[in-house]
Amino acid sequence: IGRLVIGQNGLLSTPAVSCIIRKIKAIGGIVLTASHNPGGPGGDFGIKFNVANGGPALDAATDKIYQISKTIEEYAICPDLRIDLSRVGRQEFDLENKFKPFRVEVVDSVDVYFNLLRTIFDFNSIKSLLTGPNQLKIRIDAMNGVMGPYVRKILCDELGAPANSAVNCVPLEDFGGQYPDPNLTYASGLLEVMKGGEHGFGAAFDADGDRYMILGQNGFFVNPSDSLAIIAANLSCVPYFRQMGVRGFGRSMPTSTAIDK
Repeated sequence: IGRLVIGQNGLLSTPAVSCIIRKIKAIGGIVLTASHNPGGPGGDFGIKFNVANGGPALDAATDKIYQISKTIEEYAICPDLRIDLSRVGRQEFDLENKFKPFRVEVVDSVDVYFNLLRTIFDFNSIKSLLTGPNQLKIRIDAMNGVMGPYVRKILCDELGAPANSAVNCVPLEDFGGQYPDPNLTYASGLLEVMKGGEHGFGAAFDADGDRYMILGQNGFFVNPSDSLAIIAANLSCVPYFRQMGVRGFGRSMPTSTAIDK
């Protein structure tokens, strides 16, 4: 590997990793995530590998990686690899003079993904919904995971939602002592706020930003099957689908068999 692309401050959501892989035509990407695990210095983390299409590696790919790992005879290290992950830019290092210079690029964690979203959704309509005379009040809980910077930049800075619409937006090693799983048990703080009836839409994200929970007014729980159905019933409102059409709907464990109906 001669080029490594890392999110600023070492943070990228899993969907953003997928986006960047496709954008720069990388062979794949490695995600270190505590999404399903207890995080923090006393916890652990998982390793996920995404292939060139941005999606998770299939068994055939991981099995091949494992077989190759059993035949490795040597590896080169870069003893002087010292990188300021807070600073966006490119640096090059020598790998013991065995290979070409090793390039490390630190990129804005939100920028590439944000620009992709702008081509998918109608940002003007969403902004008018959040800032217009009949303003929809929202409450978004990033659960001190990786989604905080995305929520702040996209929903607050770009789409005009008030700053107090977003909570727990500072990514923390231990997720603030909470388990970053977006469900009614662990996102109980969001649930209680939504039960007050002041907000019309609420959502919470998991630690690496590829799962979410949606709540309606008065704390109404929107299950994943219903949120998928709402999108499917309103495809004409989404510019990406107007332009590209729809090839099908993906069924997963959370959406159960409702999509078949």
